[in-house]
Amino acid sequence: MGKKKAFALRVDEDMLKAVEKWASDEFRSTNGQIEWMLSKCLKEANRHPKNKNKEN
Repeated sequence: MGKKKAFALRVDEDMLKAVEKWASDEFRSTNGQIEWMLSKCLKEANRHPKNKNKEN
């Protein structure tokens, strides 16, 4: 994974509560859960960026 960049994200309160609960169930931070969810969706859509540091 490349260098991380911070940005503000506005999310519906109920949606955030659901993500926080899911993160807790998976023993992840809320931020880690959101990163995992985004990565999973990008992979499923074949839009995940190629990892320059990893050889396939």
